[in-house]
Amino acid sequence: MQTRKLYYEDPHRKEFTAEVLTCTPTETGYEVVLDATAFYPEGGGQAADTGVLGGVRVLDTRERGETVVHLCDKPLEPGQAVEGHIDWETRFARMQQHSGEHIVSGIIHRRYGYHNTGFHMGSDVITIDFDGVIPEDALAEIEAEANGAVWSNLPLRIWYPSEEELPNVHYRTKKALPWPVRIVEVPGFDCCACCGTHVSTTGEIGVIKLFSAVNFRGGTRMEMACGGQAMKILNETYAQNKLVSQAFSAKIFETGAAARRMNDQLAALKFQLTGFQRKLFAQTAAGYENAGNVLHFEDGLDGTGLRELADAIAGHCGGWAAVFSGSDAEGYGFCLAAWEGDLRPMCKEMTAALNGRGGGKPAFQQGRVQANQKEITAFFATVR
Repeated sequence: MQTRKLYYEDPHRKEFTAEVLTCTPTETGYEVVLDATAFYPEGGGQAADTGVLGGVRVLDTRERGETVVHLCDKPLEPGQAVEGHIDWETRFARMQQHSGEHIVSGIIHRRYGYHNTGFHMGSDVITIDFDGVIPEDALAEIEAEANGAVWSNLPLRIWYPSEEELPNVHYRTKKALPWPVRIVEVPGFDCCACCGTHVSTTGEIGVIKLFSAVNFRGGTRMEMACGGQAMKILNETYAQNKLVSQAFSAKIFETGAAARRMNDQLAALKFQLTGFQRKLFAQTAAGYENAGNVLHFEDGLDGTGLRELADAIAGHCGGWAAVFSGSDAEGYGFCLAAWEGDLRPMCKEMTAALNGRGGGKPAFQQGRVQANQKEITAFFATVR
């Protein structure tokens, strides 16, 4: 059973009328086959179209041989004529992404000889994998050339060369393909075998934005977006950067320098704070001189603060130091320290009793308990 593929005849077709040939119930819905369809089935890195068919929702579209199968949420009567309406905004966005990807992949293939080895069209960005390393500092130049192709508003040529013509068509591919082959050409920029839907002219892509190129499995993984999706990301990024500029009292295009200045100031303040904290720890520890074993609670300590205070107290008290910081509602972080002896048995007993976990070296144990201050105090009252 062969379905007439209206999405190839006119990829801009949003609505159509067709006859229902079969409707088969499945566990996930109803598989409907039409004599013709504008719903593109998943393939070539492009997701399947969704929409409405005869008043029921099309959830997915798949190709089985020459037949296109529509997964619908309700049944349709075989023999009836139905109107189809694809989710056009989503489809057009995918056409923009797909055609833009061809231009970028064509440029990279011409410049570096690399092949596109993986292609995923996400809801926000396109991810493309190439089998060679692309310097990140080359992105601006590649992007400029790609947008030059867009703004030249070049007509795409899409055709099936005859069996005799195909060997003379120089198209981008990783391996020889058997005839028939569908060719998509962006004149002067790319010629590639492809089964997806595309814009009619490059101007419909609007804009191409390359975001990143990172090393991936010996090659490069690139992120990019085109058209409306690119504008959405750029607008959201600009809106966030505007908030940053207001927070830093910096011009919109000077937020990077302002952030670096703020980081330098925070690093200086952190250095000062660490010095003050260590002086406070020394004073606190001196108050436990020769006190023996010590249980101490201190507000606002992170893991590093817990370790430093416990070590300082252990150096003065002549026994072990158990330092806790946190709250009754969220639990407490702890550090057990001693200058000699093995604290592991005590830590194991404590974490079992106080619903916690911890570990470390024999004379140094750190972790967290889910208990309140009263329960912690009660436990240490039993420790000798």
